[in-house]
Amino acid sequence: MSQPFRDSGSGSVQWCAACGAEWPELAPEPQCASCGGLLEIRHAMPTDASGVPSTGAELQRAFAGHCCARPIGHPSGVWRFQSIVMPSAGDAIVSWPEGNTALLQRRAIAAYVGVEAVHVKHEGMNPTGSFKDRGMTVGTTQAVRVGASAVACASTGNTSAALAAYAAQAGLPALVFVPAGQVALGKLTQTLAYGARTLLVRGDFDDCLRLVQDAARELGIYLLNSINPWRLEGQKTIVFELLQQLGWDAPEWIVLPAGNLGNTAAFGKALREAHALGLIARVPRLASVQAAGAAPFAASFADAFRTRTRVQAETLATAIRIGDPASHDRAVEAIRFSDGVVLSVSDAEILAAKRVIDAAGVGCEPASAASVAGARALVRDGRIRAGDRVVCVLTGHVLKDPGILVRMHQDAAFPEAPPNSPIEIDADVGAVAQVLARDAAMRRAPDAAS
Repeated sequence: MSQPFRDSGSGSVQWCAACGAEWPELAPEPQCASCGGLLEIRHAMPTDASGVPSTGAELQRAFAGHCCARPIGHPSGVWRFQSIVMPSAGDAIVSWPEGNTALLQRRAIAAYVGVEAVHVKHEGMNPTGSFKDRGMTVGTTQAVRVGASAVACASTGNTSAALAAYAAQAGLPALVFVPAGQVALGKLTQTLAYGARTLLVRGDFDDCLRLVQDAARELGIYLLNSINPWRLEGQKTIVFELLQQLGWDAPEWIVLPAGNLGNTAAFGKALREAHALGLIARVPRLASVQAAGAAPFAASFADAFRTRTRVQAETLATAIRIGDPASHDRAVEAIRFSDGVVLSVSDAEILAAKRVIDAAGVGCEPASAASVAGARALVRDGRIRAGDRVVCVLTGHVLKDPGILVRMHQDAAFPEAPPNSPIEIDADVGAVAQVLARDAAMRRAPDAAS
């Protein structure tokens, strides 16, 4: 297992977990130039002005000084943690700002999961509506620092929206590669609006990722998929922020949706660092939740990671419809370090959880609901116990996939999500009264039956 910080020296390096090579902080290649392995960012330990390593309490005070409307510090929930994200970013930072997302408690969601102490961390409250903004602010900043002429990514939708927005702010041309006919309308329209050149690839996400990697190598474009280690530096701040919101009193479980496994890897890195820095006394367990039709990581976990599984992915949770996750090896380390688990849930379970989340007034895109569905399954199986505290991460906004909402509420093919269909009426108060009376009767019916 890699060490979370450099053993010696100052500044940051890009370290290859496969061959152990180190590359300078400003090396533009997103993968190891020696062996092609995935890179990890390793920073020097934070210190005070005299060079003495900072204590956990000192870091907690420093992080608390950067927030929201404060006149000092940085308003971003990512760059608040700059000392452990990209200490030498200087004036290159490209920020909206992002982060500072809500940590919510809703009785209906807790009752559905089956334990009382459930929080949901809603990353759909980021500027483009998903957690991808956290990684993209750091990745785009690095693109500026290395003098990139253009940036690119493969995407199921959320990455492309974030890339397009941050590239526009940085004044960089952007290319996005998305699988034709497989991207939700809310995500595709964002990408177009922010001005990225959108390429609809005849294939799935895995085909898009292979193509964009080839294009990046041959055409000199800076790649901003989650194989880029700087993306994970931004995404790990989800964990630092939720821990800060909990007063650095770590929960027993952090449950998250899992597709390309960038977040699983980033969360594991965050927990290693938080524990090494003395910010938390113990490490929460990670639970990575995949859709049953796109569950290669769950299959590998069931085999104790002896083999790496690849599948042809198919699920209505388009954000995690990935059959060959790029961050597999890094995610394995995260699960092992945190004594975590990997599981899959059906599309029906995802939609049922989404219905509860939406009806609680919170809302999320389908892939997000995998975390709540997964937490419910873990309670049912006895792995999450009655007294455990659980944080479920919601990764995207409810409006990311408006098409599924229309289908859920107007299509009888979704019995796990009782419809809330719009009702056409005459312009008459009596018609309104009839609707109210009908709704009241429907609410009474379950009570009478019980």
